[in-house]
Amino acid sequence: MKTCDLHTHSVYSDGTLTPFELMDRAIGAGLSALAMTDHNTVAGLPDFTKAAKGKPIEIVPGVEFTTADNGTELHILGLFITPDQYDTINRYIARAAEMKDESNYRLIKRLREEKGYDITYREVLEGTKGNINRANIAAVLVKKGYIGSISEGFDTILHKDYGLYEPPERLSSTGTISFIRSIGAVAVWAHPYFHMTFDQAEEFLPRAVKAGLQGMETMYSTYDDETTQKAREVSRRFGICESGGSDFHGANKPHIALGTGQGNLQIPYEFYEKLKSLKDT
Repeated sequence: MKTCDLHTHSVYSDGTLTPFELMDRAIGAGLSALAMTDHNTVAGLPDFTKAAKGKPIEIVPGVEFTTADNGTELHILGLFITPDQYDTINRYIARAAEMKDESNYRLIKRLREEKGYDITYREVLEGTKGNINRANIAAVLVKKGYIGSISEGFDTILHKDYGLYEPPERLSSTGTISFIRSIGAVAVWAHPYFHMTFDQAEEFLPRAVKAGLQGMETMYSTYDDETTQKAREVSRRFGICESGGSDFHGANKPHIALGTGQGNLQIPYEFYEKLKSLKDT
């Protein structure tokens, strides 16, 4: 069975592999198609495209937009991005990137001044390609022994309820879906049931489909069998394509393997083919 992975990250956001290393890992895993979808940036896509030249694999250049709907953070993938769309995407996310950077700067400052942690914005930035998020901050805290893991950081000191992290203003979820469609890319809702319950998703999906949503991840690393089956039924009911991804981040999520997630993934290549057929429609 030919398989794919349509949701992965590189060092250009909060992953730990370069696009070239990611490509080698994908080929080693026997994948027939791979998407690279870094958070709120297309900076790594030229390298991703170069890495695929002459390789026996189909690629999906993408980006994962961080958005919000009525205060709930949702992630929307733009797939099949082309170089002529880079500038348009950069303009769209510019203000959101500024707000996120300001939020990260405040968080690091509070960690240092209120908790006494030896951490600076500069050293977090040095470990990235210029796009910082809480996972990058957590990685530095792990390295210095302040927390045991990145997930521990998200559950404790980096959680908004702890009082140090203030979430930045987000792009509109439905507005972002419309934007993705307007540039001729494919709009897919990433890990729908990571941030929403099934009931919440039932309220969001009609508005999302009206805005142009074309697919949703029905297969994802943290889904159990029941969630996957429900997600597949929901996608059919709303008439949108299925997608699937590991959300691979390399060493920043060591329990997630490329292509297979936590060992529970086998994403059909047909998902890639159907989504590709939607480009520019």
